This record gives sequence, structure tokens and C-alpha cells, in this order.
Amino acid sequence: MRKNDLAIIENFLENKDEALDIKEEPFEKLMFFYNSALSQLETQLNIIKNEFQIMYNYDLIDHINSRIKEPKSIIKKMEKKKCEKTYLNLIEKINDVAGIRVVCTLKDDIFLIKDLIKQLPDIHILREKDYVTNPKKSGYSSYHIIVEIPVKLTQKTIYVKCEIQIRTLAMDFWSSFEHKVKYKNKDVDKKISKELVAYAKVVNKFDNRMISIKK
Repeated sequence: MRKNDLAIIENFLENKDEALDIKEEPFEKLMFFYNSALSQLETQLNIIKNEFQIMYNYDLIDHINSRIKEPKSIIKKMEKKKCEKTYLNLIEKINDVAGIRVVCTLKDDIFLIKDLIKQLPDIHILREKDYVTNPKKSGYSSYHIIVEIPVKLTQKTIYVKCEIQIRTLAMDFWSSFEHKVKYKNKDVDKKISKELVAYAKVVNKFDNRMISIKK
């Protein structure tokens, strides 16, 4: 979020440098900005989804999920980053408070969707991470983009950060299962971790094969 945008937010937050309190009114006001940005982004992505279905008879996007990070998860991430828990640090250092997941059928579509997002008017790309071409050691695969979304207020337009994840249905299934396994079992043994990595490779082969079948 830009410095001049922070000045506008100060009108809603009495003191952006004060200690973060997820139970107080300033936190709720701050979440208004993230919710507004997420709503606008989801609308634009649904337009792309519907355009390809109606105009080109092609299901480019299977479905879209959006979420605002749970307050406790925000605090946990700030602690992991070892940053002081203030509103300013939340705004500047936590990029995925607002998140949206775009799920498609084919791996090739991930990169098409990514290119279409880059063409959306007024959206600014801050960072990209290609875990599709280069999956994480855990086996996780997805394409991440951190963007700034314009939120038009009565006084001015401000830009709010959102994270976009683009992945195939197969990647999404693996990621959801892996998250449930590790979330419920903090001390997952090495054998299970290796199995999850092996299944991630199977998912990758499946996605590659689906592209071949389509062609």
C-alpha cells in the first residue's frame, strides 16, 4: 500500500503505529479496505470466467474462492515474520490478508489466466512466484501474484494489496489435502512428507498428460 494511501487510512485509524488489536474497531475498519479490494478483484475475475464460457464456449476458470485471513492467522504470521504487531506493519508486511484462488482445469490455462490478470486495467503487479514451473520442496504447486487493487472511495482511490493463487483442480486437491494433514498433525513424520511429495509429482504428471490429451 502506497504512502499517500496510508494517509487516507489514517483518517479511519486514529494511529496506524498503535499496537494491533483484532478485537477493536480500528481492525474492523482496516478489514473494510481489504474486503472492498477483494470484492472488486473477484468481480473482474468472474467477468473473465463468464466471458470465456459465453463468448468462446470454453471453461477457462472452473471456480474462484476468496477469503480474508482470519485475525488469529494474521497475528501468527506477524509473529513468524518477527515484526512488531502494529497496524502499519500489518499493512506493509503481510501481503495475503486478502486472498483469492483461481482454479482451472489445465496447467496451460494457469499462464493464460496470469497474462489476462496482468492486462486488467489499473491493477498493479507487485510480485510473482511461479511454483508451477518450480514447485516447492514440499511438492506444493501454484502460481502466486501479489497485486494492488484500486478501491474507489468517496474522497479518493486507494490501492490495497491482495494475493492471487492460480492452480489446476488437481493441484488444488493436493494442496487442500496436504494442508489438512499438516494442520491437524503438526509433527508429520518424514515418511508421510515423502509420500506427499511423491503424490505431488503424480499430480504434475497427470496435469501434463491432460494437456497432451487435449491436444
